[in-house]
Amino acid sequence: MLCLSTLVLLVCTSAKPPAYQLYKYNYENVLGTSFELKVNTSSEKTADIAEQIALEEIDRLNDILSTYNSDSEISRWLKTNNTAEKISSELFEVFELFDQWKEKTNGALNPSAAVAVKLWQIAASKQILPGEDELNAAIVVMNQPQWRLNFENHTAIHLTAQPLVLNSFVKSYIIHKVSDKVMSISGVRGAVVNIGGDIVVAGEQAEIIRIANPMADAENDNPIALLSMQNKSIATSGNYRRGFQIKNQWYSHILNVRTAMPVSEVISATVIANNATDAGALATAFNILSPRESSTLAGSIPGVEYQIVLKSGEEIVSEGWKKLAIEIKSTVAKSDKSEEQYEASIDLELARFEGRFHRPFVAVWVENKKKESVRTVAVWFNKPRWLPDLKRWFSKNQNVAEDHTALGSISSATRSAGKYKLTWDGLDDTDKEVPSGKYTIYIEAAREHGTYQLIKQDIDWRGKPTHFDLDGGTEVTSSSIDIHPKAGN
Repeated sequence: MLCLSTLVLLVCTSAKPPAYQLYKYNYENVLGTSFELKVNTSSEKTADIAEQIALEEIDRLNDILSTYNSDSEISRWLKTNNTAEKISSELFEVFELFDQWKEKTNGALNPSAAVAVKLWQIAASKQILPGEDELNAAIVVMNQPQWRLNFENHTAIHLTAQPLVLNSFVKSYIIHKVSDKVMSISGVRGAVVNIGGDIVVAGEQAEIIRIANPMADAENDNPIALLSMQNKSIATSGNYRRGFQIKNQWYSHILNVRTAMPVSEVISATVIANNATDAGALATAFNILSPRESSTLAGSIPGVEYQIVLKSGEEIVSEGWKKLAIEIKSTVAKSDKSEEQYEASIDLELARFEGRFHRPFVAVWVENKKKESVRTVAVWFNKPRWLPDLKRWFSKNQNVAEDHTALGSISSATRSAGKYKLTWDGLDDTDKEVPSGKYTIYIEAAREHGTYQLIKQDIDWRGKPTHFDLDGGTEVTSSSIDIHPKAGN
């Protein structure tokens, strides 16, 4: 006969440990871009708590640090002048960090860049380049100190009436704070926090990071690099998604405070660091500094690795970067060289709502004239149980309805909220070229417990270059398809 203690021991040793899995949440219009949270835990309830805590922390910090919010703490502080104002610990810390980074980068990182930004915004609206006198005047203003900190009283004095911009690394500062909050929750053993391509990978979670190619930056384009990361932060900054168009010339939104001119030699910089703020600050700075200056600065900070892409296409990487990189396997499709090679660019914009909002499930795919699905271009979801809401795609692709969280995360220059670009290269799901002929491109969107939308466009593949503007709806407000020869044909 078994004693009670033996029974307890048998029950305890036979009980299965909790099954940990990755829970995923996607939002749009968070800090003006997209937000993705992955939580590694054994309970969906715990993951949902982590989601709410992450959003609350983002809101709290945005109310302190956003220069776009007229009611934020920094916006109120900017209305003061030459008076010692008591400020929050977070705002004080950000001001202190800016002072440190201004010194480390020899003035390349400077919140006074807002002065040059305003100058170039006016130039773009008038379609006239700023004059030399205007540029020189901006440089003088930007070299003036913006604040004076009192460490004993925790006050800051606003010294000028000029605008400030905190974009250099504040987004990374926020994801660092959010990650710490999520990882402090009991039952969470790992997390990935991604806001606009700046990412923290924390705890036991390991993540595959795809680095967007600045010369081919569609969501599903082949990355310029593939990395394996754990307990690290990564940030990418570049000129390929935002900037100023003046006549026929595109100018980067990243401005060199020392010249008041947009940067031009570097088109993308990605930095890995132990601290998210370091990664964000360095990624921006490396667009402004020379590669030699960047290398010297990176070497002064433990744990920093980087990749810099020049406008010539040349890549400059640190030695440690190579150790983190995963070989990208290239699938070369069989091609009929007698035919010109085409690709289809698919642009779509999701409906905007007041404040942040959940990203709907979206599928984009191609069917042949027999109504057979030949290529899934993209499918975005976070809860597999709701995949059947993508009715048409799911009916034809149940065999590939797998957990796509395994695809990792994308580090890229910040993209505007809800705006996505995809590319179909004429391959089927087995990476073989489809024959010329009639096809249909579908865009399907479904909101959890909500609305549904299906858009389709018939195309003549390899017929001739064609552009289609598609009708908008409740979930996808605008979309277009542009079929054109591949670059290099």
